Amino acid sequence: MENPTSNFFSFDQSHFFFTFLAALLIFLYLRLTRLRVPLPPGPRGVPLLGNLPFLHPELHTYFAQLGQKYGPIVKLQLGRKIGIIINSPSVVREVLKDHDVTFANRDVPQAGRAASYGGSDIVWTPYGPKWRMLRKVCVVKMLSNATLDSVYELRRKEVRNTVAHLYARAGTAVNVGEQGFLTVFNVVTSMLWGGSVEGEQRDGLAAEFRETVSEMTELLGLPNVSDFFPSLARFDLQGIEKKMRELAPRFDSIFEKMIDQRLKIDGGDEGGSVKKNDFLQFLLQVKDEEESKTPLTMTHLKALLMDMVIGGTDTSSNTVEFAMAEMLKSPKTLKKAQEEVVAVVGEDNIVEESHIHSLPYLKAVMKETLRLHPILPLLVPHCPSETAIVSNYTIPKGSRVFINVWAIQRDPKNWDNPLEFDPERFLNGKFDFSGNDFRYFPFGSGRRNCAGIAMAERMVMYMLATLLHSFDWKLEEGDGKIEVEEKFGIVLKMKTPLVLIPTPKLADPTLYQ
Repeated sequence: MENPTSNFFSFDQSHFFFTFLAALLIFLYLRLTRLRVPLPPGPRGVPLLGNLPFLHPELHTYFAQLGQKYGPIVKLQLGRKIGIIINSPSVVREVLKDHDVTFANRDVPQAGRAASYGGSDIVWTPYGPKWRMLRKVCVVKMLSNATLDSVYELRRKEVRNTVAHLYARAGTAVNVGEQGFLTVFNVVTSMLWGGSVEGEQRDGLAAEFRETVSEMTELLGLPNVSDFFPSLARFDLQGIEKKMRELAPRFDSIFEKMIDQRLKIDGGDEGGSVKKNDFLQFLLQVKDEEESKTPLTMTHLKALLMDMVIGGTDTSSNTVEFAMAEMLKSPKTLKKAQEEVVAVVGEDNIVEESHIHSLPYLKAVMKETLRLHPILPLLVPHCPSETAIVSNYTIPKGSRVFINVWAIQRDPKNWDNPLEFDPERFLNGKFDFSGNDFRYFPFGSGRRNCAGIAMAERMVMYMLATLLHSFDWKLEEGDGKIEVEEKFGIVLKMKTPLVLIPTPKLADPTLYQ
């Protein structure tokens, strides 16, 4: 007699075998299909070097031109490295939203490692527990609205110092970017550890600090043979890493000094009554929290200080400089912005940070400035942790992905009259800095968007409102019209510094004290 149980198991095994075989065939088919998905189109290169010899110094405009020729996603062979250029909102959405986790890493340049203690900062740290810890420290605690509110008096003091300094120099030429940089530098350092630059040192140190930060950001943006041929990195053929290692210690020595002073103060404070209300104190407290699974080390701490000094100074001051230049080019815009500030603040008062929420037109000026002149024109390059398919093209693991926000925000497909400076386009409240609309995302989008958006928005708005409220501005005699030309770098800047003459406009001189 036939055993029905035996037949059942025989049938079940056959069913399992055919299911397994079908699954294997489907897997192999998908695998082979995936392997056949082509790389994006792009220009031909030369043997070994690829497209490296043809890179233009103004990368953002060069990449935009390649996009017009080859489409919204372009491939470059950069030595041993594949570069991917993205010039389209729809493709950006795929990368920074649909495949956000895959593209949440950075391709760390050698110069970046040298500047950030081996890539230990929030910008270059790989996506994972350490990065999440650093992000939490920065965004949730250190740069939250509540924390920024608590140190407002430090920002206020530095902005008022700048007003007094400009008042003392009324009628003489002022480098707007330089003064803006020193104001932001003083704001950042006072929030970090209570330090600032005053008196006769002000102008000299402004130029020195700004030059150092400018050189560091310039080195970060330079094409480096060490990045494109990793086997040659130890030779540092262009000397970029050497230059960065000469610049970075200028700030590291300041960090070491401030940390040592603070530790001595804390060590001698038996009752715990002497406590500083600044970010350094907060970071030292976080560092000492032993229960943390991912501890904040002293290297992390100094790397975050470096991020704040480099990432928070040149970026904000350059935005202020571009905004002032664009308004001077457009007297109608300047007049409207000044009238709004006077209407909100009054002529017998000074600008407070609380006023900026009632200045929608000036906010639109800031947004339009960042549309035309995004301070990080290619953002910080992303790097896929695994091979991905984007817009029916293969993006290999380890590629350097450039997102050309500069080109996207000037694309006539996305904007009416894109080269015209028109703040009115932002008065409908349609665009913000969240990065959810991929036609406008000057601070990036997704997990790796800028950690300092709240700080940048406050600082730029507060400075612009103050400069427009307290002074009238004009070019020096004999100067022609203002040309708002850009100089490419990882941080965009004006090619020709903006030099203007301030004239006090408030009747009460005590408002300048």
